[in-house]
Amino acid sequence: MAGKRKPRRNFGRVRKLPSGRFQARYPGPDGVLRPADRTFVTTTDAGRWLDRKRIEIEEGRWLDPAEGQTTVRDWSARWLAAVSPQLKHKTQATYRSLVNSLIEPALGDRKLSSLRPITIAEWVASMRARGLSASRIRQAYRVLSQIMRSAVDNDMIPVTPCRGVKLPRMPQSEPHILTPLEASRVVRSAAEPHALLIALLAYAGLRIGEAFALRRVDIDVAGGFVLVDENLAEANGRLVFDTPKSHQTRLIRVGPTLAKRLGKYLETLPDGDDALLFTTPGGKPLRYNQWRKAYFDPAVAAAGLTDVTPHDLRASHGTWVADKYGVMTAAHRLGHSNASVTTRHYARPVAGRDDQVAEAADSWLSGHESDDGARSGHDDGDDGSSEALVPV
Repeated sequence: MAGKRKPRRNFGRVRKLPSGRFQARYPGPDGVLRPADRTFVTTTDAGRWLDRKRIEIEEGRWLDPAEGQTTVRDWSARWLAAVSPQLKHKTQATYRSLVNSLIEPALGDRKLSSLRPITIAEWVASMRARGLSASRIRQAYRVLSQIMRSAVDNDMIPVTPCRGVKLPRMPQSEPHILTPLEASRVVRSAAEPHALLIALLAYAGLRIGEAFALRRVDIDVAGGFVLVDENLAEANGRLVFDTPKSHQTRLIRVGPTLAKRLGKYLETLPDGDDALLFTTPGGKPLRYNQWRKAYFDPAVAAAGLTDVTPHDLRASHGTWVADKYGVMTAAHRLGHSNASVTTRHYARPVAGRDDQVAEAADSWLSGHESDDGARSGHDDGDDGSSEALVPV
């Protein structure tokens, strides 16, 4: 009696290879017959694999294996070209540098589908072994994560390999928070017009690039306002004017004294609304490192202070405003769309406030109301901070 014939499969085909193992082939949604990515010991194993592949196709989860054969180098170039128009010039330069110097040399020839979390972990470990800073490693990883995420979104690979990878911790560094009077000493110790520039950092909370990019048209002397709608950044040695960080254009109110100083200084500038407020002696835009070495650091030293950066003045301003007028007001002045950024990176507890809270809590325990100063922190301290700020 002839043996029973095995029923023909309704999806895919299985054939025995000369090696004795079995190959599975299946038709994709485009009708093209494709082999499985591996061979099988038994026809049952091959059939189960085909059943799972059929379900993937029916549920719309199927990915063309050929897409995953694209190299990291080719996909990185395509991704960078696609996202660059939406990025700031400095961010474009940073991304391109990270791709060219850290991602492509190590992973450029690898196929997208070949990457696994262990591959990425080994890459991170190799950067650490080379002595790269935690900041640089984390930046490179973030860019690679975006590249791989875009590969997933475009159905190149099913999941990103950038998951579960332990990154080096960033060193914790606290900003040097000055008192308003300490900041005032730095301003008074600087040569004009750089004293005015430093005053804008400390008492308006501008970023250094925003201060460098200020123009005559941005100053409303009568109203006491400064419009922040531009930023000067340095990308690969080239100065570029762009929108402020996170594109947060804002109008900042300044105190009458600062507004008056700005008005007097405007009288000395060349005609034209686009005239920059602060330039080199030759009339060129300022560069951060040169400006700091020539004007800012000497003013800090003359004020009897150490370890103060231009960014510390912005952080100090955020702390003063948050302490007196609340985090939301500080976030507005600093140009943060999310107040959590303000509290995480800028606003810091002011010395002595915890003592005031303890005194207030003691009065509450006794059933009495504390005075307004201890409760709200709006008292006039000896450091003169209450006079240094102008409410928005």
